[in-house]
Amino acid sequence: MKKITFLLSLIVCTFSFGQTASYDISVTTIWNSTDHTSVPSNAHWSPLIGASHENVNEVLEFGVAAPMTDGIKNIAETGSTTAFENEINTNPNAILIPKQSFSPFAGNNSSASLNGVVINEVFPYVTIVSMVAPSPDWFIAVNSVNMRSGNPSINNGWKETFSMDMFAYDAGTDSATNYSHTNTPTTPRDPISMVSGFPINGNRMATVTFTYNSSTLSAENIKSIENLKIYPNPTRGNITISNLQNTELKTVEVFSVLGKLVEQISVSDNVSKLDLDLSNLNKGMYLIKLLDNNGASHTQKLVIN
Repeated sequence: MKKITFLLSLIVCTFSFGQTASYDISVTTIWNSTDHTSVPSNAHWSPLIGASHENVNEVLEFGVAAPMTDGIKNIAETGSTTAFENEINTNPNAILIPKQSFSPFAGNNSSASLNGVVINEVFPYVTIVSMVAPSPDWFIAVNSVNMRSGNPSINNGWKETFSMDMFAYDAGTDSATNYSHTNTPTTPRDPISMVSGFPINGNRMATVTFTYNSSTLSAENIKSIENLKIYPNPTRGNITISNLQNTELKTVEVFSVLGKLVEQISVSDNVSKLDLDLSNLNKGMYLIKLLDNNGASHTQKLVIN
């Protein structure tokens, strides 16, 4: 009975749909002399920019020094997004959310909207940042916001519309302590931390609203992974998986009929076929599971003679 239950569970779940959701992300700033000591005459914000990513703290991490690749440093000190964009575009675990300028050019009640942002369930965390300008190295941010709700019965598991406060953080790369500053590099860099003292006093400097638009189940990935061919089957131990082009196949897993994972193989990019030697396994029936980078999977029976 245990064997049958495991087999049925895998066969019924042969296809796992890669899900996406669309959100509008809007930020409205708060900057006043009551909460933040003063408002410089040229107070403003750098373009709002961000990323969706696979892991918590993939893009930004509080309590540690800013990376030497300078994405966060340059945003916090000058508002430049070039290094940040390069970091995200070369990171296989993150997807860039293109920047959008604030309007009007002002400290208080200035807004920026990132509309129609598509979030993939493989990259469910969102981080967004913008420079507090002028400042030595301060920026507002929300970090690693999980857009998945854990309730698949509502919005396919994506969160409903919600809002959060945004606070100011010190990038730890400049030692000046007021809005107007001279360039005073911090060496070595201090950990990124909230600006809890003068002049911002730990008060919020913006609110961000994630507006849920829609979500989909991606059938395209399912069709692609379904077209993979595994042969020979039955086999004496050596098999080939072909038609890998454009599938983004990530891993191959082999299970015994009792549900024990007996082999796990990572797949390199840009290969058209994969030759596997499973001759170390005992003769019998197994289940082979293919999983791609978008969360789609395909499972089928494999017999080793």
